Amino acid sequence: MRPADLAQRLSRATRRRHAKLRFLGEAPYGPRLTVRSWRLGNGLRVHTLVDSTTPVVSYQSWFGVGSRHETAGQTGLAHFFEHLMFTGTPAHPAGDFDVRLEEVGAENNAATWTDWTCYYENLPAKELPLALELEADRLEHLALEPDLVASEREVVLSERRDRIDDDVDGRAGEALWATALAGHPYGHPTLGWERDIRAYTVADCQRFHGTWYAPNNLTLVVAGAFDEAALLEGIQARYGHLKPARLPDAPPRRAQGQRKERRKRLRLPATAEKLLLGWHAPAFGEPGWVPLTVLGDLLFGGRSARIYRELVLEDERATDVWAFLPPFALPSLFEAGVAMREGEPAAHALARIDAHIARVAEEGPTEDELERVKARIELGLLSALETIGGKADQIGFHALVDGDPAAALARLEAHRAVTAADVREAARRLTPATRTVIEVEPS
Repeated sequence: MRPADLAQRLSRATRRRHAKLRFLGEAPYGPRLTVRSWRLGNGLRVHTLVDSTTPVVSYQSWFGVGSRHETAGQTGLAHFFEHLMFTGTPAHPAGDFDVRLEEVGAENNAATWTDWTCYYENLPAKELPLALELEADRLEHLALEPDLVASEREVVLSERRDRIDDDVDGRAGEALWATALAGHPYGHPTLGWERDIRAYTVADCQRFHGTWYAPNNLTLVVAGAFDEAALLEGIQARYGHLKPARLPDAPPRRAQGQRKERRKRLRLPATAEKLLLGWHAPAFGEPGWVPLTVLGDLLFGGRSARIYRELVLEDERATDVWAFLPPFALPSLFEAGVAMREGEPAAHALARIDAHIARVAEEGPTEDELERVKARIELGLLSALETIGGKADQIGFHALVDGDPAAALARLEAHRAVTAADVREAARRLTPATRTVIEVEPS
């Protein structure tokens, strides 16, 4: 049956206005697979990828809320709520969610970042109805009891201590983003500031749930061996009675313009100096993102990268170098870092980094170098699509961040098309005036 005809048949079979189903379209996902998109009357979106090569299914719930949607004084609430979603419902008390899934051999987890929150179950195909039941139940009937909120608060505070407060790299990274993007939605950590975490109330959590955990802010991604018609009928039954919410207006905000280098020096319990750099960088969907990723790999990405080879392998003045361009919906930072050997000055590494960037800006990469970097990036992208869960991850991420669930393979082609001139232009944008420098001095 054609997808549009299937949507019409399922819509005629229900009287619920919010459960009416609409087929939005389909796109190829490689040479033999197709991703299809659907929407219920209440705004809930569904992306399906039928792949019967293995008898497993990945069921993922993507909410369009992350740390950039938070307001001042309530930072970290998106991540905190990820924890709260595991606290139970009247039908499935605390702990029952995990036990039920473990009994059938499933794995489940969740993640929160700047632009989204995702919950997933990877499970045997025959157990798909269980994932549907459990996820729909906790969306609608989550128990936000004061003692559970207090308990999870301590868990999150402990997580913050481990990952940021008691970690040199965590504190330096937090300082970099807060200094470079002050007032920007990405300027505060996804975990939130400690003072905000301690101040959450049950009412704050209930308000957050009612605002963001609504069907019109939810995208379901289902990939694997399943009957598409039966799945959609189940989604209608489980989610079709939910009412949409009025989502807050969140117009994209760009990073504040920077015309002068910003510096901050930290004294932390490290054994050697460290250096963290952040240049203002384009959003994931902007043309300059892909060439900048290639440049980062060319300079920092492994044993053959120029800066890694000089500072770590040849001169042995650093123990590690790295770079990262996050796939964020709004403009953010291209981040790079160096961990020096004991007694070696980070100022030397900064001078060498500047020299390498200037050389690429002037000469560009060699053809052999460019092809090697692109091949390494391509391997990483293809590896992410090897499993059913990996395919679902990519569909959900691209649907949320750039609005196209099938865009993973187009992104692959964009990397293949990068030229030496593109990389040279990306290097020219990495100027001292657009960067922030965090220097870590051993205390």
